[in-house]
Amino acid sequence: MRLLHYVATILIASLSSAVPTTAATLPGTVLVLNRSIPYTEYFGKVLASFQSTLKAGSDIPITIYSEQLEYNHFKGPEYEKLLYTFIKEKFRSTPIGVIVADGFDALQFAVRLRTELDPAIPIVFSNIDAGTAAELSFLSNVTGTLIKRPVFQALITAKALVPGLKRIAVVGDPLEQQTYRRHYKKEILGIDKDVEVIDLTGLPMSELRKRVATLPEDAAIFYTTFSSDGAPSSSNEGLALVSEAANRPIVIDQETRLGHGGTGGFLLQAAPIGEATARILLRLFNGESASTIPVVAGEFVKPVFDWRELKQWKIPEDNLPSGSEIRFREHDAWQQFRLQIIAISTAILLQAALISWLVYEIGRRRRAEIQSRGAIAEMTHMNRRAAAGQLSASLTHEVNQPLTGMVAGASAALRWLRAAKPNVEMAESALEEVVAAGHRAGDIVASVRAMFKRDAPQKVSTDINQTIRTVLSIVSVELQKHGVELQTQLNDHLPTVHGDKVQLQQVVLNLVMNGIEAMQSVWPRVLKVQTDQPKAGIVRVSIEDTGTGIDPSNLDRIFKPLFTTKATGMGMGLSICRSIIESHGGRIWALPADRGSIFHFELPINTARESGRSGGMRAAVDQNANNSA
Repeated sequence: MRLLHYVATILIASLSSAVPTTAATLPGTVLVLNRSIPYTEYFGKVLASFQSTLKAGSDIPITIYSEQLEYNHFKGPEYEKLLYTFIKEKFRSTPIGVIVADGFDALQFAVRLRTELDPAIPIVFSNIDAGTAAELSFLSNVTGTLIKRPVFQALITAKALVPGLKRIAVVGDPLEQQTYRRHYKKEILGIDKDVEVIDLTGLPMSELRKRVATLPEDAAIFYTTFSSDGAPSSSNEGLALVSEAANRPIVIDQETRLGHGGTGGFLLQAAPIGEATARILLRLFNGESASTIPVVAGEFVKPVFDWRELKQWKIPEDNLPSGSEIRFREHDAWQQFRLQIIAISTAILLQAALISWLVYEIGRRRRAEIQSRGAIAEMTHMNRRAAAGQLSASLTHEVNQPLTGMVAGASAALRWLRAAKPNVEMAESALEEVVAAGHRAGDIVASVRAMFKRDAPQKVSTDINQTIRTVLSIVSVELQKHGVELQTQLNDHLPTVHGDKVQLQQVVLNLVMNGIEAMQSVWPRVLKVQTDQPKAGIVRVSIEDTGTGIDPSNLDRIFKPLFTTKATGMGMGLSICRSIIESHGGRIWALPADRGSIFHFELPINTARESGRSGGMRAAVDQNANNSA
């Protein structure tokens, strides 16, 4: 009710002597008068908010001048006279649209100044508490914002910080010299008679630090401001010095004190005051009169506390007033980087899952590859056994020839030895032929056995021409049986290749047998086997027939497993050939010929390194297949 009475008094005084002012007669200039020293943190925030709000809401360019009266350091009639004369002369030729007075002293100075500059200039005040405003006789064209800074809020804060509070030590300039806080001491005593006020105002900093270091445990400190002679350069620096020595938590009542050692309290917010003041000016520039704009008693106070000080004094947050804001909170890693931790953890889990899946897939593929290669090895052996069945007549013929020679030689030797006069020399010659035929038969059996048994691959330096001749000798009976004319064109100057003789024999055997089968329904039947060296480092083998040929649409599929054009074929022969050739670092392909088809395969001359890399797994699989046989 008291505050409403003050506001009503202001409005009646303002309306009774109103001087109309319109936007057309207001120059776009603002003179800001600040009672304190320049560049304080509090006034800086007020002015910054004031400027940004004013310029953002105005349609006309506005120039802002700022003058610091510095009443904190300089006082007396002489200083007042010099200051008045200086500012009056400085702005005598500069039209001023509005004067903004920050503080009670600045408002008194502004009222006097405008009588010399222009009595019609509206004045807008800020940072004046309701109790002080009631003591001022308002003139026309004056409005502004009042601040409510009830001292009982400082007492509420002290009791929250110190349960069982019995004493409150007031620190800073003498209260009667502080425009905002002149009435604090009397109000504190009137609010709670059980709380003793320890007056430490006006003391030198050295003495003050000693006193605040020895306060009883049931006491709290209330810091106001410090601007006495010999004081620090700013009130915040003074607060830091007091906080450094104090043994009790410190109550403050201004936002800009936070972070300099004050624990907290119901703090006056600087930015909202500047914004509210700027909005009044915008109304003036839009044509309203200061006398018609009511004085605003704004809610510029908010309970705010420093988390670091609360932690130091072990004050639970539950003790604080309702709606309190905690600043400078030091969050733990989870609170500070929650999103980052969640993102990183998710990425790690996804990566771990992906790696696990890849390991599983690699293992599965390796097992499948081993099984596949084992199956290929088994099919390769079956392919050899099938070839052995097909070549039984040839094999029988090859073995019978030396056996027949051995029988004939042995019979001749017997005749020479049974003669009336044994001819030992002729018998020895016949027996030598028997031995040679036996060796030949043994070589044939060993060659056939090596070709068709399941042994581990052994890559050695191999003459590809000799490999071809061995195979052709085995299939000679099949060639004669089917009336196939054999034409060979083998380059005798070919270098050797590094390979497995048995596997390479199987490739040649499969291709030759395929050629014989392809020519069963055609005539003439010609099988041409050729070796050459198309370029350095490569040996090529070509096997051409005059058979029915290959459908061009099947050229890309004939080497795939289980693909066959034969009624009784398994579709594995050519696939096995490709597997063997590729394990030797070579390649195999088929092309249509003038009549029939032609198969080529190439092998590198020096393939030791390639066979160690690409043939190593093949060798291991063949060894595994051999062991399981």
